[in-house]
Amino acid sequence: MGFFNKILEKLGIGSAQAAETPDGAAPAPSVATDAAVSTPAAPASVSVTDVVAQLEEKAAANSQKLNWRTSIVDLLKLLDLDSSLGARKELATELGCPADLMGDSAQMNMWLHKAVLARIAQNGGNIPQDLLN
Repeated sequence: MGFFNKILEKLGIGSAQAAETPDGAAPAPSVATDAAVSTPAAPASVSVTDVVAQLEEKAAANSQKLNWRTSIVDLLKLLDLDSSLGARKELATELGCPADLMGDSAQMNMWLHKAVLARIAQNGGNIPQDLLN
């Protein structure tokens, strides 16, 4: 199971296997030339999961002040997943982060946060449009 599938599993989104390609690797998101993640519409057969409500509830119950809306580290912490640099690099590689961003952790984190939210939306999560832009 890929790292991204662990995120889907923690959110209770559909079948994690549905997000994988037949060879077991997760497909890379579409990326525009400016390294912003494009956000194609979710497939019609995917049911919507209230991700925002889940994450807000988890954030309210957490003793740390975690801002999942802007931080990939906080999002991973909120889901009780490894948020170390190594784990984030693994996730970024899995999702197809451009090589030029991988050497700069701040840029990689910004790309990764948008990519993860876009992929959650593609798999049936209700991510607000302002977080996908």
